[in-house]
Amino acid sequence: MLGDKTPDEWIAAYAQGHRHPLNELTHLFGIPMIAVSLPLLLLSPFMAGLWPFALGLFVLGWALQFAGHAIEGQPPEFFKDWRFLFVGLRWWVKKISTR
Repeated sequence: MLGDKTPDEWIAAYAQGHRHPLNELTHLFGIPMIAVSLPLLLLSPFMAGLWPFALGLFVLGWALQFAGHAIEGQPPEFFKDWRFLFVGLRWWVKKISTR
């Protein structure tokens, strides 16, 4: 699926569209919000009242992503290649682990 580049090459390509400090900041919050929301949305049919919280995280996370890209002045990377949807969390882990 991501075979034409190494993980480091994907992260480097992703980072090219995330240079502005405010865009990075919105992604540092938005990416984990989206990542946490997905399993919560899957659990929500089994846990009363969970879906509004999960959906809120998902929507707010994506809003932060798009706000960051508006500041950056570039479209999200996944507009160019859908596989970048699977790179953001890797980029986030690398950012967090190198701080």
